Amino acid sequence: MPKNFHQHSLAILLTGFALVALPSISYATHSWSSYHWARTANPFTLKIGDNLTSADWKSKLAQASLDWNNPQIFQTTSPLTTTIVTGSAPGKLCSMKTGTVQVCNSTYGNNGWLGLASINITAGIHITKGSAKMNDTYFNMPKYNNTNERLHVMCQEIAHAFGLDHQSTNGSSQNTCMDYFSNTGVNAGSTLSTKPNAHDFEQLNIIYTHLDSTTAVATSALTASFAKQPDDTAEETDDPNKWGQLRSQSSNGRSSTYERFNKDGSQTLIHVYWTDEAVQNCPRCDHRYDH
Repeated sequence: MPKNFHQHSLAILLTGFALVALPSISYATHSWSSYHWARTANPFTLKIGDNLTSADWKSKLAQASLDWNNPQIFQTTSPLTTTIVTGSAPGKLCSMKTGTVQVCNSTYGNNGWLGLASINITAGIHITKGSAKMNDTYFNMPKYNNTNERLHVMCQEIAHAFGLDHQSTNGSSQNTCMDYFSNTGVNAGSTLSTKPNAHDFEQLNIIYTHLDSTTAVATSALTASFAKQPDDTAEETDDPNKWGQLRSQSSNGRSSTYERFNKDGSQTLIHVYWTDEAVQNCPRCDHRYDH
């Protein structure tokens, strides 16, 4: 039998093994494009600015931070830890501050969104600052005003600023806050999807495998110099007409991503978590124009 026949057969066999193995290694691919914080060492600590106005929201942020700092329950590690610091962006605007993620809550109005995460990008991939907003207009309503839905949204919105996207957007629970399971109605008492799962930490390790030559993360040594840098508040707006272009939207309409280009050459990316009501009539519509 010709030698090249054996080589060809071996190649087919190896390809078959690769195809069989593929599902087990492709599960954790929920990064938000290739966006990541530049840093020179792992692990690194990301400062989360607490601008929250209620004890309840503060407790949800504290729990989310604790959960993202606890990969050990899955017998793994994480390149990223969070620490909560006094916020420097009070009010509805919730301006992003360089080197940090600012977290806010306010009555942003009947605009259709529950949570909104923003990141600023330089060099096409490096996150330099972020923010996460919780819309009390909806969270004050009986449907959304429960501990598990608040935890779900808080956990998810701050993690978008880490560089994570969703594991699932079809409404099913993957038992991670990075899905779009709804902890409302008959599920209001369910703790499913209120915390990160093992695949979230797996993805963080993938995102942050390589190191950078510079850092964009605020540290004790860098905070003072970062504070001197002007933040372009024109990037931070509650006017959805200034979010830029709609870049992607989930099939059920619950998740949308927008992109705008700024005068300084940076980009602002916005992840929007829409309410059930916002998507009922037209899941594929751009929901910022529905209100």
